[in-house]
Amino acid sequence: MKTLSRLGLATIATVAFVGIGVTAAEATPAQHPGPPAGTVFVQTDGLSGNQIVSYDRLTDGTLRQAGIYDTGGNGVALNGSVVDHLASQSSLVRSGQSLFAVNGGSNSVTSFTVAGDRLIRRQVLDSNGQAPVSIAAYGHLVYVLNARGGGSIQGYLNLGGNLIAVPGWHRDLGLDPNATPEFTSTPAQIAFTPDGTKLVISTKGGTSAFDVFSLGLLGPSLQPVVSTFAGDVPFGFQFDAHDHLIASEAGPNAVASFTVNPDGTVTKNAEVPTGQKATCWIVVDGDDVYASNAGSGTLSGYQIGQNGSLGSIGVTSTDAGTVDAAVSADGHYLYVQAGAAGIVDEFEVGSTGILQEIGSVTVPNGVGGEGIVAG
Repeated sequence: MKTLSRLGLATIATVAFVGIGVTAAEATPAQHPGPPAGTVFVQTDGLSGNQIVSYDRLTDGTLRQAGIYDTGGNGVALNGSVVDHLASQSSLVRSGQSLFAVNGGSNSVTSFTVAGDRLIRRQVLDSNGQAPVSIAAYGHLVYVLNARGGGSIQGYLNLGGNLIAVPGWHRDLGLDPNATPEFTSTPAQIAFTPDGTKLVISTKGGTSAFDVFSLGLLGPSLQPVVSTFAGDVPFGFQFDAHDHLIASEAGPNAVASFTVNPDGTVTKNAEVPTGQKATCWIVVDGDDVYASNAGSGTLSGYQIGQNGSLGSIGVTSTDAGTVDAAVSADGHYLYVQAGAAGIVDEFEVGSTGILQEIGSVTVPNGVGGEGIVAG
């Protein structure tokens, strides 16, 4: 890994099981003194068998492999992808003691129960679309975003980790299914607003927009409110503590903050260029945000103001192909996938937001993989 560089730093529901089963770890838990401080789960998106690799987070923030779990489905590589086959964010999501993964090559979603650093597979369900790439969970609701076929979303009831597909909670996005390149023309992410009343979808270069569905007793609104930002190519996003939507923009290679208004429209508050290449993923850690620049092998850090302003806190080098990232529950450590060689880089987050490298692990069969969660 390169060294750190600083710049100044419900309704009617039908169960749609494709399969159901329980799987055991295929790797013996690592032996080390004392209990782990947390866990990190990483998705491989393997084309001939998707897997989740489990890691113990030790007290110094470093990771040790604890197990490998089959999802029961296959990954997918969107046309034109290089270091991130899914070209998306949030393909692996944890909600309480449940973990949800997408199987893009099998058009399915897998539900696991989390037991410490172990996973117990509960279900594999149809995503009711083509090439699921992102998933969102809020309370008893789960929604998946399908990338191909013009894009679509499908909703489920989450009953203690058991998902039940609700036919009436399916919506087509109406994007061009033949747009090229596929990697940048398909939608990137789905997420709930912090209050759970809306679903937000970033469409990348398909329409360069945020699509916002309001949620009610009958599911999502029939049509989304579309806010277009021509040329910006909105990709990954997360919400900060003040409900600002913080997003990466692959068009200008920038980070921007937005407000999702009550009527579903989205307005931009601030935008800052990263000066890097392929700015596509984002992770928020308290008042700080880090953007992954896949083409530069770097993370760009910014401090978020209460009004959504963005101030640079530095650029940090990573291994090649910087993609999805996650922050530990205590906010002290950041883990980022480097897809070129299937590596997860480990960083300690300083009090001012500056990152200090502390190590890395190589994920088995992790080249091109995307999807990481930390606890």
